[in-house]
Amino acid sequence: MLLYEVHRAFVLGAASGHVDETPVNMPDPGSGKTKRAYVWAYARSSFGALPDVVCDFCIGRAAKYPIVFLKGWSGTLVCDGYKAYERVLKLEACIEAGCMAHAKRKFDELYPRKIRARPPAMPCSASPGCTGLRRMRGSYRRTSAWPCAKPGPARFARNSMSGCAWSASACPTAAPSYSLNCWTALTAHLNDGNVAIDNNPIENLKRPWAMGRKAWLFAGSELAGQRAAVVMSLVQSARKHGLDPGAYLKDVLVRLPGHLTTAASASCCRIAGNLRAETFAKPQPV
Repeated sequence: MLLYEVHRAFVLGAASGHVDETPVNMPDPGSGKTKRAYVWAYARSSFGALPDVVCDFCIGRAAKYPIVFLKGWSGTLVCDGYKAYERVLKLEACIEAGCMAHAKRKFDELYPRKIRARPPAMPCSASPGCTGLRRMRGSYRRTSAWPCAKPGPARFARNSMSGCAWSASACPTAAPSYSLNCWTALTAHLNDGNVAIDNNPIENLKRPWAMGRKAWLFAGSELAGQRAAVVMSLVQSARKHGLDPGAYLKDVLVRLPGHLTTAASASCCRIAGNLRAETFAKPQPV
Protein backbone atom coordinates (compact mmCIF):
# COMPACT_ATOMS: atom_id res chain seq x y z
CA MET A 1 0.00 0.00 0.00
CA LEU A 2 2.97 2.32 0.38
CA LEU A 3 3.41 2.26 -3.38
CA TYR A 4 -0.29 3.05 -3.85
CA GLU A 5 -0.11 6.00 -1.44
CA VAL A 6 2.88 7.47 -3.26
CA HIS A 7 1.08 6.85 -6.55
CA ARG A 8 -1.96 8.70 -5.18
CA ALA A 9 0.21 11.62 -4.05
CA PHE A 10 1.73 11.87 -7.52
CA VAL A 11 -1.69 12.04 -9.20
CA LEU A 12 -2.87 14.67 -6.73
CA GLY A 13 0.29 16.67 -7.35
CA ALA A 14 -1.20 18.01 -10.58
CA ALA A 15 -2.89 21.42 -10.70
CA SER A 16 -5.62 20.08 -12.96
CA GLY A 17 -7.30 16.70 -12.93
CA HIS A 18 -10.27 14.55 -13.86
CA VAL A 19 -12.66 12.52 -11.71
CA ASP A 20 -15.45 10.08 -12.49
CA GLU A 21 -17.06 7.02 -10.94
CA THR A 22 -18.42 3.72 -12.22
CA PRO A 23 -20.53 1.03 -10.48
CA VAL A 24 -19.21 -2.40 -9.53
CA ASN A 25 -21.25 -5.13 -7.86
CA MET A 26 -20.11 -6.87 -4.68
CA PRO A 27 -21.77 -9.52 -2.46
CA ASP A 28 -24.25 -8.38 0.17
CA PRO A 29 -23.58 -10.75 3.11
CA GLY A 30 -26.65 -12.55 4.39
CA SER A 31 -28.94 -11.57 1.53
CA GLY A 32 -27.72 -13.96 -1.11
CA LYS A 33 -27.59 -11.05 -3.54
CA THR A 34 -25.14 -8.41 -4.68
CA LYS A 35 -25.15 -4.72 -3.88
CA ARG A 36 -23.68 -1.79 -5.77
CA ALA A 37 -20.27 -0.38 -4.92
CA TYR A 38 -18.29 2.20 -6.88
CA VAL A 39 -14.82 2.71 -8.28
CA TRP A 40 -13.77 6.35 -8.31
CA ALA A 41 -11.07 7.19 -10.84
CA TYR A 42 -8.82 10.24 -10.50
CA ALA A 43 -6.40 11.30 -13.23
CA ARG A 44 -3.89 14.03 -13.90
CA SER A 45 -4.75 16.45 -16.69
CA SER A 46 -4.81 14.77 -20.09
CA PHE A 47 -2.62 17.63 -21.37
CA GLY A 48 0.14 17.01 -18.82
CA ALA A 49 3.59 15.72 -19.72
CA LEU A 50 3.23 12.87 -17.17
CA PRO A 51 -0.29 11.41 -17.40
CA ASP A 52 -1.39 9.10 -14.62
CA VAL A 53 -4.51 7.65 -13.01
CA VAL A 54 -5.37 6.16 -9.62
CA CYS A 55 -8.54 4.25 -8.64
CA ASP A 56 -10.34 4.12 -5.30
CA PHE A 57 -12.86 1.37 -4.48
CA CYS A 58 -15.70 2.56 -2.22
CA ILE A 59 -18.91 0.98 -1.01
CA GLY A 60 -21.00 4.01 -2.00
CA ARG A 61 -21.38 7.01 -4.26
CA ALA A 62 -21.82 9.68 -1.59
CA ALA A 63 -19.77 12.88 -1.54
CA LYS A 64 -17.81 11.72 1.52
CA TYR A 65 -15.67 9.38 -0.57
CA PRO A 66 -14.12 11.95 -2.95
CA ILE A 67 -13.95 14.41 -0.06
CA VAL A 68 -11.67 12.02 1.86
CA PHE A 69 -9.59 11.15 -1.20
CA LEU A 70 -9.09 14.77 -2.32
CA LYS A 71 -8.57 16.23 1.17
CA GLY A 72 -6.01 19.01 1.01
CA TRP A 73 -5.93 19.13 -2.80
CA SER A 74 -6.59 22.33 -4.69
CA GLY A 75 -6.77 22.93 -8.40
CA THR A 76 -9.16 22.64 -11.34
CA LEU A 77 -11.30 19.51 -11.36
CA VAL A 78 -12.98 18.32 -14.57
CA CYS A 79 -16.17 16.47 -13.66
CA ASP A 80 -19.75 15.93 -14.74
CA GLY A 81 -22.84 17.45 -13.15
CA TYR A 82 -23.17 14.89 -10.34
CA LYS A 83 -24.27 16.79 -7.21
CA ALA A 84 -21.71 15.11 -4.93
CA TYR A 85 -18.91 17.07 -6.60
CA GLU A 86 -20.42 20.36 -5.47
CA ARG A 87 -19.55 19.55 -1.84
CA VAL A 88 -16.04 18.50 -2.84
CA LEU A 89 -15.44 21.74 -4.72
CA LYS A 90 -16.72 23.89 -1.87
CA LEU A 91 -14.75 22.16 0.89
CA GLU A 92 -11.44 22.14 -0.94
CA ALA A 93 -11.86 25.52 -2.68
CA CYS A 94 -11.33 23.92 -6.08
CA ILE A 95 -12.32 25.29 -9.48
CA GLU A 96 -14.94 23.32 -11.35
CA ALA A 97 -14.50 22.55 -15.04
CA GLY A 98 -17.53 21.08 -16.78
CA CYS A 99 -17.70 18.27 -19.29
CA MET A 100 -18.68 19.47 -22.75
CA ALA A 101 -19.47 15.90 -23.80
CA HIS A 102 -22.25 15.74 -21.19
CA ALA A 103 -23.66 19.04 -22.38
CA LYS A 104 -23.54 17.84 -25.98
CA ARG A 105 -25.71 14.85 -25.12
CA LYS A 106 -28.45 17.25 -24.04
CA PHE A 107 -28.37 18.88 -27.46
CA ASP A 108 -28.42 15.46 -29.09
CA GLU A 109 -31.78 14.92 -27.42
CA LEU A 110 -33.11 18.10 -29.04
CA TYR A 111 -31.89 17.08 -32.46
CA PRO A 112 -32.27 13.32 -33.04
CA ARG A 113 -30.01 11.78 -35.64
CA LYS A 114 -32.85 10.29 -37.61
CA ILE A 115 -34.36 12.91 -39.89
CA ARG A 116 -37.84 11.49 -39.51
CA ALA A 117 -37.79 12.51 -35.83
CA ARG A 118 -37.46 16.20 -36.79
CA PRO A 119 -40.71 18.10 -37.34
CA PRO A 120 -41.00 18.94 -41.07
CA ALA A 121 -41.77 22.59 -40.28
CA MET A 122 -38.40 23.07 -38.53
CA PRO A 123 -35.35 22.81 -40.84
CA CYS A 124 -32.13 21.49 -39.32
CA SER A 125 -30.33 24.82 -39.47
CA ALA A 126 -33.08 26.47 -37.42
CA SER A 127 -33.47 23.88 -34.68
CA PRO A 128 -31.99 24.77 -31.27
CA GLY A 129 -30.38 21.33 -31.03
CA CYS A 130 -28.65 21.66 -34.38
CA THR A 131 -27.42 25.16 -33.52
CA GLY A 132 -25.99 23.98 -30.22
CA LEU A 133 -24.27 20.98 -31.80
CA ARG A 134 -22.75 23.15 -34.53
CA ARG A 135 -21.30 25.56 -31.98
CA MET A 136 -19.95 22.70 -29.85
CA ARG A 137 -18.24 21.11 -32.84
CA GLY A 138 -16.62 24.45 -33.58
CA SER A 139 -15.39 24.73 -30.00
CA TYR A 140 -13.90 21.23 -30.15
CA ARG A 141 -12.10 22.02 -33.40
CA ARG A 142 -10.62 25.22 -31.99
CA THR A 143 -9.52 23.55 -28.78
CA SER A 144 -7.94 20.53 -30.48
CA ALA A 145 -6.02 22.86 -32.78
CA TRP A 146 -4.02 24.08 -29.77
CA PRO A 147 -2.83 21.12 -27.70
CA CYS A 148 -1.51 22.21 -24.35
CA ALA A 149 2.24 21.84 -24.79
CA LYS A 150 2.57 25.37 -23.40
CA PRO A 151 -0.37 26.38 -21.18
CA GLY A 152 0.13 30.13 -21.61
CA PRO A 153 -0.08 30.28 -25.43
CA ALA A 154 -2.78 27.60 -25.44
CA ARG A 155 -4.96 29.65 -23.09
CA PHE A 156 -4.54 32.78 -25.21
CA ALA A 157 -5.30 30.88 -28.41
CA ARG A 158 -8.38 29.17 -27.00
CA ASN A 159 -9.81 32.44 -25.75
CA SER A 160 -9.14 34.34 -28.95
CA MET A 161 -10.45 31.56 -31.21
CA SER A 162 -13.36 30.32 -29.11
CA GLY A 163 -14.69 33.48 -27.55
CA CYS A 164 -17.03 34.17 -30.44
CA ALA A 165 -18.48 30.67 -30.26
CA TRP A 166 -18.94 30.64 -26.50
CA SER A 167 -20.29 34.03 -25.58
CA ALA A 168 -23.42 34.03 -23.46
CA SER A 169 -25.48 35.50 -26.29
CA ALA A 170 -24.40 32.70 -28.63
CA CYS A 171 -26.19 30.03 -26.63
CA PRO A 172 -29.58 29.12 -28.16
CA THR A 173 -32.52 30.44 -26.17
CA ALA A 174 -33.99 26.94 -25.97
CA ALA A 175 -30.75 25.35 -24.77
CA PRO A 176 -31.08 22.75 -22.02
CA SER A 177 -30.89 24.02 -18.48
CA TYR A 178 -27.83 21.82 -17.88
CA SER A 179 -25.67 23.98 -20.15
CA LEU A 180 -27.01 27.28 -18.84
CA ASN A 181 -26.61 26.28 -15.20
CA CYS A 182 -23.05 25.01 -15.80
CA TRP A 183 -21.95 27.81 -18.12
CA THR A 184 -19.00 28.97 -16.02
CA ALA A 185 -17.74 25.41 -15.59
CA LEU A 186 -18.22 24.53 -19.27
CA THR A 187 -16.05 27.46 -20.34
CA ALA A 188 -13.33 26.93 -17.70
CA HIS A 189 -11.06 25.36 -20.33
CA LEU A 190 -10.84 28.78 -22.01
CA ASN A 191 -9.15 30.26 -18.94
CA ASP A 192 -6.58 27.53 -18.28
CA GLY A 193 -4.52 25.84 -20.96
CA ASN A 194 -4.07 22.78 -18.74
CA VAL A 195 -7.80 22.03 -18.58
CA ALA A 196 -9.47 19.64 -21.01
CA ILE A 197 -12.74 20.51 -22.71
CA ASP A 198 -14.44 17.35 -21.48
CA ASN A 199 -14.09 14.36 -19.17
CA ASN A 200 -13.61 11.79 -21.93
CA PRO A 201 -9.99 11.00 -20.90
CA ILE A 202 -11.06 9.64 -17.51
CA GLU A 203 -14.06 7.84 -19.01
CA ASN A 204 -11.68 5.99 -21.33
CA LEU A 205 -9.40 5.11 -18.40
CA LYS A 206 -12.22 3.54 -16.40
CA ARG A 207 -13.55 1.59 -19.37
CA PRO A 208 -11.75 -1.65 -18.32
CA TRP A 209 -14.00 -1.71 -15.25
CA ALA A 210 -17.08 -1.63 -17.46
CA MET A 211 -15.64 -4.38 -19.64
CA GLY A 212 -14.65 -6.36 -16.56
CA ARG A 213 -18.17 -6.37 -15.17
CA LYS A 214 -19.17 -8.67 -18.03
CA ALA A 215 -16.27 -11.05 -17.35
CA TRP A 216 -15.90 -11.33 -13.58
CA LEU A 217 -19.42 -10.03 -12.70
CA PHE A 218 -18.57 -8.68 -9.22
CA ALA A 219 -15.80 -7.99 -6.71
CA GLY A 220 -15.63 -10.75 -4.11
CA SER A 221 -15.53 -8.36 -1.14
CA GLU A 222 -14.66 -4.82 -0.19
CA LEU A 223 -11.04 -5.84 0.35
CA ALA A 224 -10.97 -7.59 -3.03
CA GLY A 225 -12.31 -4.44 -4.65
CA GLN A 226 -9.65 -2.31 -2.99
CA ARG A 227 -6.91 -4.66 -4.18
CA ALA A 228 -8.35 -4.62 -7.69
CA ALA A 229 -8.30 -0.82 -7.61
CA VAL A 230 -4.61 -0.81 -6.67
CA VAL A 231 -3.69 -3.23 -9.46
CA MET A 232 -5.82 -1.40 -12.04
CA SER A 233 -4.18 1.88 -11.06
CA LEU A 234 -0.72 0.47 -11.77
CA VAL A 235 -1.78 -1.28 -14.99
CA GLN A 236 -3.52 1.76 -16.44
CA SER A 237 -0.64 4.05 -15.46
CA ALA A 238 1.85 1.74 -17.14
CA ARG A 239 -0.22 1.85 -20.30
CA LYS A 240 -0.40 5.63 -20.18
CA HIS A 241 3.41 5.71 -20.09
CA GLY A 242 3.64 3.35 -23.06
CA LEU A 243 4.95 0.44 -20.97
CA ASP A 244 4.10 -3.24 -21.03
CA PRO A 245 2.05 -3.63 -17.80
CA GLY A 246 3.23 -7.21 -17.22
CA ALA A 247 6.93 -6.35 -17.43
CA TYR A 248 6.45 -3.24 -15.33
CA LEU A 249 4.56 -5.03 -12.53
CA LYS A 250 7.13 -7.82 -12.47
CA ASP A 251 9.96 -5.33 -12.05
CA VAL A 252 8.10 -3.37 -9.34
CA LEU A 253 7.16 -6.49 -7.36
CA VAL A 254 10.76 -7.72 -7.45
CA ARG A 255 12.12 -4.41 -6.18
CA LEU A 256 9.39 -3.55 -3.68
CA PRO A 257 10.34 -5.92 -0.80
CA GLY A 258 13.67 -4.14 -0.48
CA HIS A 259 11.99 -0.74 -0.13
CA LEU A 260 10.53 -0.67 3.36
CA THR A 261 10.45 3.05 4.01
CA THR A 262 8.14 5.68 2.53
CA ALA A 263 11.06 7.54 0.98
CA ALA A 264 12.37 4.38 -0.62
CA SER A 265 8.89 3.51 -1.89
CA ALA A 266 8.67 6.95 -3.45
CA SER A 267 11.87 6.17 -5.31
CA CYS A 268 10.38 2.89 -6.44
CA CYS A 269 7.19 4.61 -7.57
CA ARG A 270 9.14 6.92 -9.84
CA ILE A 271 10.22 3.92 -11.89
CA ALA A 272 7.43 4.61 -14.40
CA GLY A 273 8.85 8.04 -15.15
CA ASN A 274 12.46 6.89 -15.42
CA LEU A 275 12.20 3.52 -17.15
CA ARG A 276 13.82 3.14 -20.50
CA ALA A 277 11.14 2.66 -23.13
CA GLU A 278 13.05 -0.13 -24.85
CA THR A 279 13.18 -2.17 -21.64
CA PHE A 280 9.47 -2.23 -20.85
CA ALA A 281 7.98 -1.30 -24.17
CA LYS A 282 4.95 -3.17 -25.38
CA PRO A 283 5.90 -6.11 -27.64
CA GLN A 284 5.41 -5.32 -31.29
CA PRO A 285 3.53 -7.75 -33.58
CA VAL A 286 5.76 -9.68 -35.96
